[in-house]
Amino acid sequence: MSHKKVTEFVPLNIAVLTVSDTRTEETDTSGHLLVDSVTTAGHQLADKAIVKDDIYKIREVISRWIASDTVQAVLVTGGTGFSGRDSTPEALLPLFDKEVDGYGELFRQISYEQIGTSTIQSRTIAGFANGTVIFVMPGSNNACKTAWEGIIREQLDSRQRPCNFVEQLKKVH
Repeated sequence: MSHKKVTEFVPLNIAVLTVSDTRTEETDTSGHLLVDSVTTAGHQLADKAIVKDDIYKIREVISRWIASDTVQAVLVTGGTGFSGRDSTPEALLPLFDKEVDGYGELFRQISYEQIGTSTIQSRTIAGFANGTVIFVMPGSNNACKTAWEGIIREQLDSRQRPCNFVEQLKKVH
């Protein structure tokens, strides 16, 4: 953890993935919310995709972004519940070099204020892989807004003190 003072915003290249068996580009409201959040904050949209809730299809897209020289962060929405098809955590955990345990804990704490004990059904995770931070959140617009505004936005802002994730990400030239 570095505490050097950064006074200017560093825009990141962020990709957005929606995991859903039913969403299309026209109906992907949570994906669009995240894209709007990323670009409004001053970051660059590196890529956007929608994949079926299938472990190997999710891994294919995320692995490509992890291997990319330009994608520094990934936001994933959907596939975090307990239904038979929800497999995003299972798809991504093996790809992580390190997990960010506090993300899921903090998300559920913030979410508890909004939805009560139903938050225990939220299997939100985050981790690092090859200098890329990956945040996974439920597929609802409210959950995406909660995750972005309550946690992710600040951690992807180089000015956030005492620490943020920007200094841990791969450098893009």
